[in-house]
Amino acid sequence: MKIYYTVAIAFIAMTALSCKKDNYTPPSRALTGKLVYKGEPLQLQYNQVGYELYQYGFGLVGAIGQFFTQEGNFSSVLFPGDYKLTVTNGSVPFIWNKTAAGKPDSIGISLNENKNLNIEVTPYYMIRTPQLSASGGKVKATFKVEKVVTDIASAKDIDKVVLLINKTAFVSDDGNERIASTNLAGTAITDPNNISMEVPIPTIVPAQNYVFARVGLRIKNLNSYIFSPVQKITF
Repeated sequence: MKIYYTVAIAFIAMTALSCKKDNYTPPSRALTGKLVYKGEPLQLQYNQVGYELYQYGFGLVGAIGQFFTQEGNFSSVLFPGDYKLTVTNGSVPFIWNKTAAGKPDSIGISLNENKNLNIEVTPYYMIRTPQLSASGGKVKATFKVEKVVTDIASAKDIDKVVLLINKTAFVSDDGNERIASTNLAGTAITDPNNISMEVPIPTIVPAQNYVFARVGLRIKNLNSYIFSPVQKITF
């Protein structure tokens, strides 16, 4: 009988623990936002610019790591509390402040309810007035390049500009996110206010009468891109 009671008590304790776990409250606060320059979202390469969120005050400090989308958006569902957000990759197409020790700085976020946050940064360059169209079996593009950071200590040169097309809305210089591309070296740009490029549209299987396209700029020594928004081009 004593053994029976011992087993019964253990079973009740395990059941209570199981119920406690089942009733565990999941994170419910949405933190959303985007990287912007003067309110304009930055257009990035997919899975290129990472960020980390840290919450303090709950024992061990662990990072929640994610990536900004190619439209510069970010989104996380979190517990209420105070967080720090920082970028995780030093090779980014914009200036991110650093600490005195030379490490990426962080911004503080107090999350007690759902929050939308635009993070203002200064890109090295911006793509301006992109015009993309299709004719004669090619996608053609004209655009301007604005050099935003001009001081000698911080300015960067252009490695190359690119015109990329893909079957889907994910478009980048990654080989899996383009079906055709062309590029122009930064040293070959004679007029940054009047850049023209074109790329032949390859045979697409299964057939479709449209592609997605964007132009981009890679910054020298950073292996990092800034892009124009993705456009759907019908031909």
